[in-house]
Amino acid sequence: MSRSSSTSPLRIGTRASPLALWQAEHVRAGLLREHPGIQVEIVPMTTQGDRMLAAPLHQIGGKGLFVKEIETALLERVVDLAVHSMKDVPAQQPEGLEIAAILAREDVRDAWVSSKFAGPDDLPPDGRVGSSSLRRRAQLLHRLPGIVVLDLRGNVATRLRKLDAGDYDGIVLAAAGLKRLGLADRIRQVLEPELSLPAVGQGAIGVEIRSDDARIRTLLEPLNDVLTSRCVRAERHMNRLLGGDCRLPVAALAQADGDTLRLRGLVASPDGREVLRAEAIGDEAETLGENVAQALLAQGAQGIIDEVRRS
Repeated sequence: MSRSSSTSPLRIGTRASPLALWQAEHVRAGLLREHPGIQVEIVPMTTQGDRMLAAPLHQIGGKGLFVKEIETALLERVVDLAVHSMKDVPAQQPEGLEIAAILAREDVRDAWVSSKFAGPDDLPPDGRVGSSSLRRRAQLLHRLPGIVVLDLRGNVATRLRKLDAGDYDGIVLAAAGLKRLGLADRIRQVLEPELSLPAVGQGAIGVEIRSDDARIRTLLEPLNDVLTSRCVRAERHMNRLLGGDCRLPVAALAQADGDTLRLRGLVASPDGREVLRAEAIGDEAETLGENVAQALLAQGAQGIIDEVRRS
C-alpha cells in the first residue's frame, strides 16, 4: 500500500538539524490543526551538505546538497512530503516533484551576531566575520572592504559556539532561524535589505511533494500562504533565469504593497568589488522575476556568473 493512502501516516522527510526539525514540526502541527485525526510522522535525514563540513559550501555544490537525499527519498516513496527552507531549494527541481505549499514567511532579513561589536560597521579594518554565504560575503566586503570574511559551516548552535569561542568577531545568520529557535536575544543588529539583500526564499518554509500526489496537495492547501508564495515565486523565477545556482552570489527580495509586488535583485562578485542591482514593480510574479533578471543581465551579470562558475 502506498504511503500516501488515506490509512497510512504521512511521513515528512527533513534534515536532522534542530532548525529543520522545528520547521517539520511546524508543518506537522499545521496539518494536524487543519485535518484532525490525521497521522503524521517526521523522518529525520542527514544530507550530504550536513556531512561535508570541511569545505566551503559553494565549492562542494551549494545549498542543493541539503535537499538532494530528501528529494530522492520522496521520489522513491520512502517519505510522502519534504519540508525545506526555501532558500536551500534549487531553482530547478527534479522532474516529478513540486512545491505544493509555502507557509507564511518569517523575518526575511539577515542578522548580525557578536559579543564584541554592535554592528558590522563597528568592526576594525581587519575584523573577522564568519559566513558560509557568498551572497553575504560579497555584500559585506562591498560595504567594508578591509574586513576578513571566513567560512563558517554547521548548524546554528555550532556557529554560535564557534563565535563564542573567539573564532570570529561577528557572524551573520538568517534572523528567521534565530527567532524560530528561540535565540532572538543573540541578535545585535538586524540588517535591513539595503545593507544585506536576503537570499532567494529566505525566511520561507516550503513543502515539496510528488507531482502526481493529488491527495497530499489537497491536504496542504490550507497551509499555503498566497502572498508569501507569490513573493517567493518572483524571487525564484529571477534566480532561475540567472542560472538557478545556489552557489552564486545572487540575492532577491519581493515584498507586497496591496496587490502590487516590488522585487529587488542583486548579483555580486564574491570579492564585493562589483555589485549589480535592479528592481521592478508589478502584479505578476513570473513577469516581475523576468524583468529584474533581464535588467541584471543587461548590466553584465552573466560575466560575474561565468567567472564564479570557473573559479
